Amino acid sequence: MNKVTVDFEKITGRIKPMNGVGQPPFIGVDFSMCDYLKEAHIPYSRLHDVGGAFGGNLYVDIPNLFRNFEADPSDPASYDFAFTDLLISALVERGIEPFFRLGVTIENYRTVKPYRIDPPKDYYKWAQICEGVIKHYTEGWANGFCYDITYWEIWNEPDNYEDPAENQMWTGTPEEYYRLYDVASKYLKGKFPHLKIGGYASCGFYALTKSKSSFAACSPREQYFMEFFDGFIEYIKSNNCPLDFFSWHSYSSIEDNIIWADYVRNRLDEAGYDKTEHTLNEWNCCPDLIRTVRHAVLTAGMLLALQNTTLDSAMFYDARCGMSIYSGLFDCVTYKPLPAYYSFLAFGELYKRGRQVSVSDLPQGVYGCAAKAEDGCIVLANTNEKPVELELVLSGAAIATCKVIKAGAVWENFNWEGQIPGEAVIFMSCE
Repeated sequence: MNKVTVDFEKITGRIKPMNGVGQPPFIGVDFSMCDYLKEAHIPYSRLHDVGGAFGGNLYVDIPNLFRNFEADPSDPASYDFAFTDLLISALVERGIEPFFRLGVTIENYRTVKPYRIDPPKDYYKWAQICEGVIKHYTEGWANGFCYDITYWEIWNEPDNYEDPAENQMWTGTPEEYYRLYDVASKYLKGKFPHLKIGGYASCGFYALTKSKSSFAACSPREQYFMEFFDGFIEYIKSNNCPLDFFSWHSYSSIEDNIIWADYVRNRLDEAGYDKTEHTLNEWNCCPDLIRTVRHAVLTAGMLLALQNTTLDSAMFYDARCGMSIYSGLFDCVTYKPLPAYYSFLAFGELYKRGRQVSVSDLPQGVYGCAAKAEDGCIVLANTNEKPVELELVLSGAAIATCKVIKAGAVWENFNWEGQIPGEAVIFMSCE
């Protein structure tokens, strides 16, 4: 039997916000489903691809907020904040901080015609427009709000394809994006030194592990992603650009993401960006398995594993209630939670308690984490198909109640008898 020790008297750090999500769940202008995110203690919701194809013409995207590029960015009348105000307010009221992507929604049909993914006609003016957006939500400008929105991300996946004729996010060259980042980051950081400005939502680092994913932009493009990253780091270092955070994406395995996180951290440190945060702000493991307990288990395993990497935060893609292979938390017909939602509910209990405590000697394929406040909790995920015998040795607390996520029993009471079932997640409250 595997002996696992949980020491509630040994604090090892803080529970980091690994449990952020992409698009929040809402239907039209009904944001009541965001209550589920509040219940799960979701800390961040990244606002990219919000509201449907081409941004739905309503939410978040710069062309939705500032409809006429020829207008005056210093004039409040140039902006249309109506729908995005509703969304941002709904999140903030529930204690969820928006992670605001400044840019546009992916255009999956760009081979027919691209509409909004060209480089801005005037980079400086684009930065001024972004300034108006930030002032509206953080300084009350234009009949706005004074919300604490920390993270402002410049564009998304400009490295999506090497050939601009196929790129669904950016029709320009790498150098044109680097220049946009240069202009916008310096301008916005100068205006808002207390906020965090970064980018660029890299497509990922598949070439490091020679990994393939049918759900991600990899195959022949994987090496280009690396080249784009190298070029970006070289450019911003040479031009002394601010980079408060670097964001990257992955649709690969737990093991790959651990390796990639180390690579990104080391690469940033070597370039002198050792104070720069890095966030995996778009990830999903095996989206073809959504609606299944297996997906919930892998999701829980990822959350627990990422907690012990150098990552500062992470965001699952995605939490919307829609007909998409990536929408893994809610049923788009019944609007009810899918199994993976309960993995976030379990991790949210760790996040709520805040202080991570020592968990040692987990067997292969089993991921775990424990936390404490006035009381404590433990979350274990067995990604193996077969049950695993565990002798849990607890110091400073005792198991009070258990919940399980497994085939035929999602978030139901569970009697702990020293065995974690195959493909299962166990949540234990301790006192």
